[in-house]
Amino acid sequence: MTDEKQPYSYKVRVGHVAANPITVNFEADEAERKQIAKVWDVPAVESFSGEASVSRWKRDGVRVKGEVNVRIVQECVVTLEPLVQDISEDFEALFVPENSRLARQDTTDGELVVDPEGADMPETFTGDSIDLGAVAAEFAALAIDPYPRKEGVEFEGFIESDPAEDEKESPFAVLKFAKPKDENK
Repeated sequence: MTDEKQPYSYKVRVGHVAANPITVNFEADEAERKQIAKVWDVPAVESFSGEASVSRWKRDGVRVKGEVNVRIVQECVVTLEPLVQDISEDFEALFVPENSRLARQDTTDGELVVDPEGADMPETFTGDSIDLGAVAAEFAALAIDPYPRKEGVEFEGFIESDPAEDEKESPFAVLKFAKPKDENK
């Protein structure tokens, strides 16, 4: 998660979370959905809700597992007509206090080695709350189809060019007509 303003925020106090998970339900209101639509650059977000399980992880960390359900309106890339897309995305994240030994270390002068197949590094939080809404919004945004297309719609009306016609003649092609001055060389 970055420090920039998130499109949706739902803070959960985790200062006294026990080993037994607690269930948290969240749902964005109309103003929040408009803000999400603006950030995601879609015409509308009709619904944004989810459920998450929050539990203690390691000594002072927090594990969040849940599902976010979103209904958005996008424009079809072929017809530009409105298209409704339902997103149901599972998410999981780990959080540790920023003073924890498990927190990401500042790597401005070194390298950070990350296993691409491994688990994500824990996010850090300050105080006694985490932003569950920002996590859910991030996972939902990653599930948005970047090129939505209505079912059965094909892109028509374009002209395919012949690759042979598209080939430009090389500027050095005129040299094939040049004759050498001395044939013995």
